[in-house]
Amino acid sequence: MTAVMVCGGGNAAQVVTCLFGARYKVTALCLHDDEAARWSQEVQKKGYMSCKFMSSNKEIRSTPDTITKDPSCASNCDIILFTMPWSFHAQYFKALAPHVKAGTIFAVMPARSGCDFLFKKVMGDKADKLGLVAFETLPWACKFKIWGQTAEVLGTKETIGAAVVPPAGKSKTEVILKLQGLLGMEPVIDECPNVMTISLSNPGQVIHPGIMYGKWHKWDGKALKEKPLFYHGVDQETADVLEGVSDDITAICKALKRIDSRYDTSQVKTIMEWYLASYQSSIQDASSLMKAMQTNAAYQGLCHPMKEEVKDSARKPGMWVPDFQFRYLTEDVPTGLCFSRGVAELLQVQTPVIDKVLHWSQAKIGKDYLTIQGKMAGRDLAETRAPQAYGVQSKKELCDFLRIQPSSGLSCFAGICSS
Repeated sequence: MTAVMVCGGGNAAQVVTCLFGARYKVTALCLHDDEAARWSQEVQKKGYMSCKFMSSNKEIRSTPDTITKDPSCASNCDIILFTMPWSFHAQYFKALAPHVKAGTIFAVMPARSGCDFLFKKVMGDKADKLGLVAFETLPWACKFKIWGQTAEVLGTKETIGAAVVPPAGKSKTEVILKLQGLLGMEPVIDECPNVMTISLSNPGQVIHPGIMYGKWHKWDGKALKEKPLFYHGVDQETADVLEGVSDDITAICKALKRIDSRYDTSQVKTIMEWYLASYQSSIQDASSLMKAMQTNAAYQGLCHPMKEEVKDSARKPGMWVPDFQFRYLTEDVPTGLCFSRGVAELLQVQTPVIDKVLHWSQAKIGKDYLTIQGKMAGRDLAETRAPQAYGVQSKKELCDFLRIQPSSGLSCFAGICSS
């Protein structure tokens, strides 16, 4: 029987542990404080975990084989699932690295941008003997209801994109079939040609920082009486910013293609293509990106991340200021924009709109990623997923990492293939 380790303790980890525990041997690994002990106690109280599917009366009940904070348990596992936020990926990779056996498959849901660079840095020479599957997102919209006991699947995606780096001796197909067996009939895993596709396709890096910049870069600092709409509030200037960031990413794809015509970036969509593919049935007017976002029924009522204004320790109810510490900047900038900007720099691709958004965003969250001189070399670079944070400092090193071979004898290292 396949032995699965689920890493994390949040919404997704609770759901995955319960669902997979009904069919497989499951170990839940929680490294945070006494979380594993508390989770184990909650399961013992109820006698089992349960997960309901909101769209039906279906309910799954199971009991994890082990709930622990001991990473050495990974030595008995065939598949290790990451279901925690990106900021914990490095901690878990480092804890598991000494214990995983050759052939173990790591599945990261979602991987965000640059997951493969982090994986290689932590695992070192061992990485080639391990498998890595970078998922674009989680298979479900889900949440726990009573932590450690009950959870709920709000919706299951029809398909889910994933890029596979198989362990030595295994094929991509074998890895996908193994993971599809875990997921069941749906979602269906849609194979992406490479992890770079997952990294550059990350829509959060375009949408979230782009809308935040578009709305607030001219803000006068005065509090608002109401929370402004996030997606439905997009104006033409903001839509232009989003398309500009998207165009910069497209330029990166073209540069990779010029180096090696066989390197497949065809699945990296523009932001407009992504909206039409993701929300076609929800969009009333697809004549432009602005209209598509303004008329997307799935975004009804969603507002900017805001917090109540506090001035001189006196709270003013009903007055709102933007929350620049929300994940739209603190997550999507270091794991998204910084990765794309770092790759662009190595490929000598100009990214004028990404630069503009990145400089503004990093100032709002008090970080220094991109220097005034336009280099990914700021004091906080190590906190990002930029290739430079993992020691990749040249076009040649990037090509070597991606296993790109210059086409037709061209030397991409001499700048021939630069933008």
